[in-house]
Amino acid sequence: MRILLLLGIGLASPAFAQDRPSPPCTAATPECARQAAGGNATIIAEPVSMMIAAFDADRDARVTRAEFDAGVRQSFDAIASGSTTMGYIRFGDWAERWLGNRNALPSPFDVDADGSNGITVDELLARFRRYFAQYDADKDGTIVRAELLTIRARRIGDGEDRDRDRDGKGRRRRN
Repeated sequence: MRILLLLGIGLASPAFAQDRPSPPCTAATPECARQAAGGNATIIAEPVSMMIAAFDADRDARVTRAEFDAGVRQSFDAIASGSTTMGYIRFGDWAERWLGNRNALPSPFDVDADGSNGITVDELLARFRRYFAQYDADKDGTIVRAELLTIRARRIGDGEDRDRDRDGKGRRRRN
């Protein structure tokens, strides 16, 4: 019986040792900024963050909650053409114009909270308010440019070393 208990504890211990997922790594996070400065990471701007930056109405490089809500509403109105909803095809038009690609996230399935096959401005605002909360790293109600940048660690094999042979001289093997 003791052997089974020890075996059970041994098998379960890796599950207890796992960490919680870490928050997104942005340029506003000091540790992530150090990684990027050291060349160990890539700094990118997600399509949603580029859209949020465009909402900066007074051009002070800060997006307030009021500017954000007004920008989401304006983007909806520009595509919906007076309608209270836009279908998934029209949402694709919206994504292409405001996010740069029809397939950029969020998908219409993520935004259409009630599953009606139509997206209202309230559903779009609700989804984008989650983005606002995610990007507002210091939770001050304003998003600055550094909060909109995402830092991704480089994978082994990225960059210059990708095509190098084992001798490190950049020669490719010939078959």
